[in-house]
Amino acid sequence: MTKIKTAVIGAAGYTGGELLRLLVHHPAVELVCVHSNSQKGKKVIEMHPDLIGDCDLVFTDEVPTEVDAVFLGLPHGETKGFLEAHSFSPETVIIDLSTDFRDESNGFVYGLPEVNSEKIKTAKRIANPGCFATGIQLALAPAIAKGWIKDQVHISGITGSTGAGKKLAETSHFSYRTGNMSVYKLFTHQHLKEIKQTFRQLNSDFGSELLFVPYRGNFSRGIWVTAYFSFEGSEEEAIKTYQEFYKDAAFTFVSTQDIDLKQAVNTNKCILFVQKEAGQLVIYSAIDNLLKGASGQAVQNFNLAFGLEEKMGLNLKSIAF
Repeated sequence: MTKIKTAVIGAAGYTGGELLRLLVHHPAVELVCVHSNSQKGKKVIEMHPDLIGDCDLVFTDEVPTEVDAVFLGLPHGETKGFLEAHSFSPETVIIDLSTDFRDESNGFVYGLPEVNSEKIKTAKRIANPGCFATGIQLALAPAIAKGWIKDQVHISGITGSTGAGKKLAETSHFSYRTGNMSVYKLFTHQHLKEIKQTFRQLNSDFGSELLFVPYRGNFSRGIWVTAYFSFEGSEEEAIKTYQEFYKDAAFTFVSTQDIDLKQAVNTNKCILFVQKEAGQLVIYSAIDNLLKGASGQAVQNFNLAFGLEEKMGLNLKSIAF
């Protein structure tokens, strides 16, 4: 197999480190550049010590131009400027993990494989979805496509501390998080914009209000979403519809028994559970925020864009307990 020359830009953070953990073992990847302005000259294992024995590369602040693929793990708002300052071949596949191009501007395709797989397969510019956005969209996409939602949708979601990124903040310290929960960005979370964009693409008549309550969780990894709305159909109809919608999805599964978060943590899976109660269709959605919510999904998009088997490099084991 001809290896795909790959660079990771902004590789010192959580999502960058998670990309490296996946790419160093990916059979189709030759990792040629690990970029970080803040860590240049240091060995990768100094920042990501768990990669000892797996990676002997050194961080650089130089940006390669002759590469086949580039993953951009830069802070939100910095990708546009980076791409203005650095040019790549039109044939280079660029996968951006920031919010900068999720509106599909500048030739970017929104990288939610369960909805956009055909577009991703021919794309050279892919905007990776946000973590909460992934969990919520996969929880509701079949219902949106069917036109079941007429009124408000109530959504709650709890995310681990790694969702806040590696840069320290008061609310990400252990002393704040442990034994604690809190709400942030009530009804105004930035991921709502991309979620509504996808829902309108699935159903042009969609205009319902999404009432989203995001929580900070007292654990490090994972996202748990609960979404519900008024539903006149049967539970059996809903389950069948969800299973049909995701029958070809490589990583999204509809369980017929209760689920828990640890089933999804350390995997690229989204695991859903659907039930009807008190006239409401209730959907639980579990993902790992750093994998299916970020780096794992980015590698899934990489596989699609290069015509590889979609699960390549992503056959990961859940922590289970």
